Amino acid sequence: MPKLTIDGIEVEVEAGLTILQACEKIGIEVPRFCYHERLSIAGNCRMCLVDLERSPKPVVACAMPAADGMIVRTNSEKARKARRGVMEFLLINHPLDCPICDQGGECDLQDQALFYGMDRGRYREARRAVPEKYMGPLIKTYMTRCIHCTRCVRFATEVAGVPEIGAVGRGERMEIITSDNKAFGSELSGNVIDLCPVGALTSGPYSYAARPWELEKTQSIDVLDALGSNIRVDSRGTEVKRVLPRTSEEINEEWISDKTRFAVDGLKRQRIDRPYVRVNGRLRPATWGEAFTAIGRALEGVSGSQIAAIAGDLADCESMLALKDLMEALGSPNLDCRQDGAKLDPSCRAGYLFNSTIAGVLAADACLMIGTNPRIEAPVLNARIRKRWIRAGLPVFQIGPEADLTYPARHIGNDAGLLQAIAGGRHEVAKLLKGVERPMLILGQAALRRPDGAAILALAREIAETLGMMKPDIGWNGFNVLHTAAARVGGLDIGFVPGSGGLDTAGIIAAAGGGEIKVVYLLGADEIDTSGLGSAFVIYQGHHGDAGAHRADVVLPGAAYTEKAATWVNTEGRPQRSNVAVLPPGEAREDWKILRALSEVLGCRLPYDTLRQIAIRLRDVNPIFTETGQVVPAAWGDFGAKGKLDATPFVPAISNFYMTDPISRASVTMAKCTEVFVARRDEERTGTHA
Repeated sequence: MPKLTIDGIEVEVEAGLTILQACEKIGIEVPRFCYHERLSIAGNCRMCLVDLERSPKPVVACAMPAADGMIVRTNSEKARKARRGVMEFLLINHPLDCPICDQGGECDLQDQALFYGMDRGRYREARRAVPEKYMGPLIKTYMTRCIHCTRCVRFATEVAGVPEIGAVGRGERMEIITSDNKAFGSELSGNVIDLCPVGALTSGPYSYAARPWELEKTQSIDVLDALGSNIRVDSRGTEVKRVLPRTSEEINEEWISDKTRFAVDGLKRQRIDRPYVRVNGRLRPATWGEAFTAIGRALEGVSGSQIAAIAGDLADCESMLALKDLMEALGSPNLDCRQDGAKLDPSCRAGYLFNSTIAGVLAADACLMIGTNPRIEAPVLNARIRKRWIRAGLPVFQIGPEADLTYPARHIGNDAGLLQAIAGGRHEVAKLLKGVERPMLILGQAALRRPDGAAILALAREIAETLGMMKPDIGWNGFNVLHTAAARVGGLDIGFVPGSGGLDTAGIIAAAGGGEIKVVYLLGADEIDTSGLGSAFVIYQGHHGDAGAHRADVVLPGAAYTEKAATWVNTEGRPQRSNVAVLPPGEAREDWKILRALSEVLGCRLPYDTLRQIAIRLRDVNPIFTETGQVVPAAWGDFGAKGKLDATPFVPAISNFYMTDPISRASVTMAKCTEVFVARRDEERTGTHA
């Protein structure tokens, strides 16, 4: 390991690290624009020049490997003068528009110009002006500001796996463009806004909306997919202005998907801000008392077996637990959190978790995907898989609809019968998976939603067992279920599933259509076929006027994920808490509080009055809620059910990445993305052009 001296401090670093990385290890900050720890080294900007003893000129710290015996000075006059010269060149063509730039207050160039900029310029020749480029509805460009750091180019190529951003021309004529001047077609495209150090790429929807110092910053988690990405919610007054990523090495590193970042404008559209009661076939505004009274009348003389509850994909654990307790108090065993009908087995926790963990993907040696497209279902996870492919050439095999995953994947078919051949060791993929140390299987919702989902789950378990995917001696469990709903794992963990003799989602809908179920409580459940509920009395509790609210007889206004302190469990089984960024609109309230108030009106008062009390109740129901933010390994067991496989091919679990829930469906930005990107992919798939 090389040992070098930096600013008089002796440091020993791993072989292969650069001088800049060695400086960071001992807490010395070196200015940079092009260098980013998650991207390859480019050495473009030259801002990180340092004084190296016995070197005739300053060296580029980000590209110079640390060597034994080096003596480096990061703050000498020689280094500072070199950086001032670089800054002067960078500012020659940069427009003086800080007062109107959306990057103002968060701009690396602005910050470093404070230390290395001059009070006047010596350049008198004509400045360069670059026309703006089209990158789609999400990214707004001001290319005269661009300093050619190429962070966006490297992100598109290396992380997103969609190499549609590049550079053309040389010298002062160099420009950053997209291929064919079309929209940047990645589900992670918004991350280039965070990466851009100078405001050349800014957020289109957020443009001129607020200044950073005007915003309240709240740490929270994303619930628009099941990954639970760590985010920061920036708000002003009662409105969420933007969502940015927080660094979490275990989950999302420092990336978030475009839906997470840009769907926030849907939080203020089509909101339910007061109770409604259906009168003479039309929903009319009502008071809380009138809504609760209507529910009480609907439940009069109705037995527990005639009542049912379905939880939606965005429901938090506290509200699902409160609804479960209420249903039990009313004597109903008919409840389910699997509104899409996924045949998940709640009896074994390992059978519905991403057991390898998200970070554990980087240790996998081979991967078999069954009925999943992680690029659409969990883009940040897909970037992690791509990272493993780049580092170690991860072989990926895919059963299901063929898809571009941004890395090579061998498509072996779209037939569930292939699973039997692999489980029996008769398929060549079985031999390849068995020959590696850490094989991994990812089972998607497209496989579990089918009528034969339980049989597929059992076959996936058999594959994991016969091919040696469970290796407790090295702490490896390669069986993974990739969820698409943020509420799903938490609902299974608290037991929001049919009780003894109870009906699941399909059974509830069929029984309601047949008249056996009289009252159905929908907790944000908008993805079911509400037309099948027949004449049942429907109570909808949620925050958007989506499908469930349109069918409801009583509508109760709940809070969105940015408006409540609540718990969700991500696909790997990690409980995480959100925080209140803004207050719910109008008369809307936190969901568990609504259920607590309703229980008192119905004469079966729930035994908790505060968030702390319901948190204690959560821990009593399942100890995994004791350690927020931690993954508790699940014990392996028997799950799934053997049965006949259906001959029909798999169909994608998600057809439109940009519209999967009530929030994103209400978003104008997501509607624009659907128009641009989904239409383009359809054209590319069919070979037609509008």
